[in-house]
Amino acid sequence: MSTMEQVKTSKAPAPEVKPVKETRELSGSQAVLEACIAEKVDTVFGYPGGAIMPIYDALYDYNDQLKHILVRHEQGGIHAAQGYARSSGKVGVVFATSGPGATNLVTGLADAMIDSTPLVAITGQVFAHLLGTDAFQETDVINITTPVTKWNYQVTDATEIPSVLAKAFYIAKSGRPGPVLIDITKNAQIQKFPYSGYTKCNHIRSYRPKPIVRKEYIEEAAKLINEAQKPFVVFGQGVILGKAEKEFRAFVEKSGIPAAWTILGLSALPTDHPLNVGMLGMHGNYGPNLLTNECDVLIAVGMRFDDRVTGRLDKYARQAKLIHLDIDPSEIDKNVKTTVGVWGDCKETLPMLTKLVNARVYPQWVDRFRECDKEEIREVIQEELNPTTEIMTMGEVIRNMNEITGGNAIIVTDVGQHQMVACRYAKFNESKSNITSGGLGTMGFALPAAIGAKFGAPDRTVIAIIGDGGVQMTIQELGTIMQTGVDVKIMILNNEFLGMVRQWQQLFNDKRYSFVDIASPDFVMVAKGYGIEGQKVSKREDLRPALETMLKSKGSYLLEVMVGKENNVFPMVPQGCSVSEVRLK
Repeated sequence: MSTMEQVKTSKAPAPEVKPVKETRELSGSQAVLEACIAEKVDTVFGYPGGAIMPIYDALYDYNDQLKHILVRHEQGGIHAAQGYARSSGKVGVVFATSGPGATNLVTGLADAMIDSTPLVAITGQVFAHLLGTDAFQETDVINITTPVTKWNYQVTDATEIPSVLAKAFYIAKSGRPGPVLIDITKNAQIQKFPYSGYTKCNHIRSYRPKPIVRKEYIEEAAKLINEAQKPFVVFGQGVILGKAEKEFRAFVEKSGIPAAWTILGLSALPTDHPLNVGMLGMHGNYGPNLLTNECDVLIAVGMRFDDRVTGRLDKYARQAKLIHLDIDPSEIDKNVKTTVGVWGDCKETLPMLTKLVNARVYPQWVDRFRECDKEEIREVIQEELNPTTEIMTMGEVIRNMNEITGGNAIIVTDVGQHQMVACRYAKFNESKSNITSGGLGTMGFALPAAIGAKFGAPDRTVIAIIGDGGVQMTIQELGTIMQTGVDVKIMILNNEFLGMVRQWQQLFNDKRYSFVDIASPDFVMVAKGYGIEGQKVSKREDLRPALETMLKSKGSYLLEVMVGKENNVFPMVPQGCSVSEVRLK
């Protein structure tokens, strides 16, 4: 038999039979929960209400697969979801009802948007046929939240839910992360439809989360770095979000370049690393601010040149050639004109750059930072960390805390003087350890965010450091701690003022203290009302034992520490000044 005959008579292979997806009937509400499970969500924060009640009814049957944390206010829920996302590196999820439930999320959405925190917020909405009628608890949440979300969408038909939520999770966590809000009408939650499974999204036409890396820009950047005599690296949260801590450290160590951080970049590089020269910005360290205007090449990695970092833009690093590595092309040249803009994920671009830069050291240049450190220690730090007066300082509280924790705790700060002091003096050995409200500066952030952070990193010690003003904005979340039994250490640094505003009024408004003198309840008694142990400390000799008691306690604990009423945070770059005009007193 010829070969041709063999081919003709041989049996043709059977056509490939694709498995048919089994379908089952689900409600829109069940489809929401199935999506969460498929995306490996383990914890949801939320508060029920009329328009989201079908989802909560479905949740009753998913309790063994999804942990739901009942918060005391929707703002607390979204801040908790932020804390969870920041400590775990996963997408935070929050549920809220329509109307006031949805609008109570807006502050957290804005906070997450500016700080690039991946969130999926799911809100209930009135029945589709009632949209636009001013129905009970109806608000146009889509138009309200458009400026403060990476993407939002309103679902009126249950069949859309699987694909829309797949897009939501993909958009929230890809590229430059951010918050996404999905508003689901009540009829879509109730509606039954044939459900054939959940398919994760990994591509959306016209959405490119990672820019194409241009090799020629990497080469240009490396050439500038290799020719530099006084290079300086400034890094932000992009290093942490890109999971590029090892790549960044390799770049810094090979290049030998001193590096300083924004408050959201803190913990990307260990604070005791020999090339870590401190914090940038309004209350940053003396050297990084002053020497920004002396470097010849400035390399920015995963940061956005916020005004609190740059001071006056027309006097910011004018002498330097500037290299900016960022995943978001819109950040390149937005505030500061770059010499070379390197678009891309820093986990990809940093190794490419490291390969091309020369291994060097800059002993004289690094010594300039150390000289500035000595001056700052003499003029500011020594008295802050080891005061000679009877009045306790926030800095000495942080110093004592460092000595006990060894720099291994997650520190969640609110907004104000305590935030700046904690960021300046807290020690961090591990990434994702500093959680704070950066760009929006949201008072009330810390307590609920610490709750979320502990659920996101249950094996780590979580300490919330809060001012007496900020804690009163979300103090009701002590009820969430009471109900869940979550272990959060709460430290209130009480100076009996809205301290940061008071500092400005002292320095720039002739001590015209206008409505900054704030009265507080007995915080320890309030905590005890929620079943949380605590104590108040006003004497130095009691501080260390109280900190040890707090950190050794089983379960949550509240420690109130009375600190100096009119102590100020220095150094300081006054608003409208250049970073080189940083004040030590």
